[in-house]
Amino acid sequence: MNWRYTLVSHLKNIPGWKTGRKLIVFSVDDYGNVRIASRKASDELIKAGIKPASHFDRFDSLETHEDLEALFEVLSSVKDKHGNPAVFTPYAIPCNISFEAMADMGNSIYINELLPVTFEKLSAEDPGAYEGTWALWKEGIEKGLMRPQFHGREHFNLYVFNDLLSKQNKNLLTALQHHSYVSLPEHKNYRQGWTSAFDFETIDEIEPMADIIRDGISKFEQVYGYMPNSFTPPARNFPVSIEQKLSSFGLDYFDMPVYQNRMLENGKYRREIYKLGDRKPLPVIIRNIPFEPTTKNLTSDWVNFTLKQIRTAFFWGKPAHISSHRVNFSGHIDLNNRKEGLDMLKILLQKIVRTWPDVEFISVEQLGRIVYE
Repeated sequence: MNWRYTLVSHLKNIPGWKTGRKLIVFSVDDYGNVRIASRKASDELIKAGIKPASHFDRFDSLETHEDLEALFEVLSSVKDKHGNPAVFTPYAIPCNISFEAMADMGNSIYINELLPVTFEKLSAEDPGAYEGTWALWKEGIEKGLMRPQFHGREHFNLYVFNDLLSKQNKNLLTALQHHSYVSLPEHKNYRQGWTSAFDFETIDEIEPMADIIRDGISKFEQVYGYMPNSFTPPARNFPVSIEQKLSSFGLDYFDMPVYQNRMLENGKYRREIYKLGDRKPLPVIIRNIPFEPTTKNLTSDWVNFTLKQIRTAFFWGKPAHISSHRVNFSGHIDLNNRKEGLDMLKILLQKIVRTWPDVEFISVEQLGRIVYE
């Protein structure tokens, strides 16, 4: 960790709510989302000229039975001071593209389906990977290894998707044919990030978003069995005007990074800095530590990098709220990717409980109650 990042790590942990407890939270984005259907689909997209634009396009796919089984084994391998295992808060979606229904309609309109339906279809198509996965998902929730929260209804920008669909864009149709939705060359033509479900360019795009969130929360309850109380938008961007309405949708907490440039509805940007304890207008949950073990964007030694940041957070009396993504623990496209991510997660967890025997593993929901109630 260079001196600049060390300085930033200290500065971001100084303000805000403090505690003497050693609290560890893992928030992991993108669960429930279909991105690449399979290795075969990935190969076919590359043949069609749709090359992977990121680590996510190479390895991120809907979690398989083996993905969850291996993850649960790692999370269960350690216990905190209360005898509880490590827990993931997966920021998850309840809906995916219904590829078959859209094809039946000539790919003329967007149609979605609930996540259990997606798993049911995949269990029939690829039982080796997906049979029993949804049952295992529910078992993970029951055992306290997973406590999902709301990440939006779907994990892509619907305005961008519908615009490409209306033009019958060749690359989009090719991706749909292979039951995938990855980075397309045409996405560069839009200001909105294509995975940024609530990003916008004009005010007209904002109006439908409130209904999408309301519908998404309802479908989340249908799928996961309870109302979510925390929300983080895909790729972070979110209209300020809708943020005022989140509490009326039943949400209690807004999960945000420490720093963010917020686009306003007049086209200008506003730099915002958050701290734990803020209410803007929802109580804010802050992520203060990245852990992306299968990427090399910040470090090649993620375990020690993350441990140093946990130490800094604890020094300033802050919970260690660790931010990650499903792609780090995904093995459907490449088993080595999952192995690398889980091996480092296991070492990290072992070092955490050895270094801080009084550590407590909690979910985002529990953190919100500790800070704000």
